[in-house]
Amino acid sequence: MAKTLPASIVVPGHPDFATLSAIRADLERRAGGPGRLAAEVPALLREVIDDVIQTPRTGRRSYAELEKTEKTYIGTRVEIMLRALLKLPRGRLDTRVAGHDTDIKHTMTGNWMIPQEAVGHPCILVAADEDRARCALGLVVARPEYLTAGANRDAKRSIARPQFQHILWIFADHPYPPNFWRTVPPDAVERIFTGNSGNARVMALFREVRGVPISRETVEAVARQKDFMRRIRSDDGRGTRDRLAAEGILLLSGTYDGPLIRRLGLPLGDFVSYRPTAPDELAAARAAGWRV
Repeated sequence: MAKTLPASIVVPGHPDFATLSAIRADLERRAGGPGRLAAEVPALLREVIDDVIQTPRTGRRSYAELEKTEKTYIGTRVEIMLRALLKLPRGRLDTRVAGHDTDIKHTMTGNWMIPQEAVGHPCILVAADEDRARCALGLVVARPEYLTAGANRDAKRSIARPQFQHILWIFADHPYPPNFWRTVPPDAVERIFTGNSGNARVMALFREVRGVPISRETVEAVARQKDFMRRIRSDDGRGTRDRLAAEGILLLSGTYDGPLIRRLGLPLGDFVSYRPTAPDELAAARAAGWRV
């Protein structure tokens, strides 16, 4: 996705304004109101991309490592998940919005491939940039004059870059959560996944990644066990929580340890681990019932 996207000229008087404004209003209503799409779609993109990369099972940490067919599948998954998120009905194209047959197009490379059957119809455009963790959501009527002259082997044409101005942006160059594993040093990732049990891998996760929020989904992926939350609990001294505490590391839950997390000045999330060293930190932990 380009670092700079042109401002939209889809304003009153533009030939596509009425159609795209109606579609935007319908999408925003389905999402729960203005601003909700910018909150929901970035998280959806992170989930879809991570589900295909599958770092805990494949060792891959980036989109660039995926096979061509997997990259194509991401676009299909985005379409399916977006329809599910917004409860969009099926139409002659991917969906029907505000009375218009509408296609859903996703790109990780900066442009959208428009099939012949979608030419002349509205399209929902989704874009993600893994390197910068930025995304965009826009609407366009795929008029022939907006498309490139050349087509690929499937007779699909892309939107000519000078014509990006005809996209009505719902949000553009918007942040979305980065791939968690790309924020972890490669040697730490290797140490985490060399564990031969769920407990060992989860302990290594919280030992290696401290002071950073870790999601429930990340813990589940690392544990690779049905009762993965058991690895978090004390479990009569055998669980990750007690064993890390014996090493001086606190494994804190955003649900149950919020006051201590805030007292230590840590970011709030599902879980966060931390090794207190300063006297006031140790005192706060002991006051909260930790034996450190």
